[in-house]
Amino acid sequence: MQLADLVAPESTVVLTQECQKGVIGDLSLLPALAESAKTIGLVENVNRLVTTGRAAGCGILHCIAATRDDRRGASTNAPLFQGTRKKGDAPAGPGPMSPGGPGTELMDGIETADSDVVSTRIGGLSPVNGTDVPTLLRNLGAKTVVIAGVSTNVAIPNATLDCVNFGFNVVIPRDAITGYPVDYTDVIIKNTLSLVAKITTTDELVALWA
Repeated sequence: MQLADLVAPESTVVLTQECQKGVIGDLSLLPALAESAKTIGLVENVNRLVTTGRAAGCGILHCIAATRDDRRGASTNAPLFQGTRKKGDAPAGPGPMSPGGPGTELMDGIETADSDVVSTRIGGLSPVNGTDVPTLLRNLGAKTVVIAGVSTNVAIPNATLDCVNFGFNVVIPRDAITGYPVDYTDVIIKNTLSLVAKITTTDELVALWA
């Protein structure tokens, strides 16, 4: 199937993954990942995707990670969770990653609209499996999901494989995803993501939707 057919706006949803201040912004618990995002201009590319896609008729779904202040429901069974817990624990009062807290806000520079949908999870590595995202995607009429955001180390592969397993086509703009180190993204695209998703660029998608 040609890219233009895959990303027909009426059946495409742009999914942004953890493009939030507590992950790639000034409140990041993972400063190296935040630096990778700056290096590739991730926020600018994600904004081009959501604004152009929205104007063309695509659905927009923002996937946000949060942690309750009492950490109930938070995952603890991987080193990643333990590391971010130590950095994110606040001495008193609500933490930046509390649901609705400043760390869960989308990055400045990513324009939103009332038509956008938001899914917030408080546990797990994937924004898709075990969340309301599969239902939301179907209700938005998705056949194809365009995935952008972070990180290519963990959540982007999770989201890609989960979407494929749920029966969606996946398209990934390679310059709108990143991880740490930056060049690791090329490795996982070549050896994993390209086997299960159509790899493209932000420019190509914007040109089709403009």
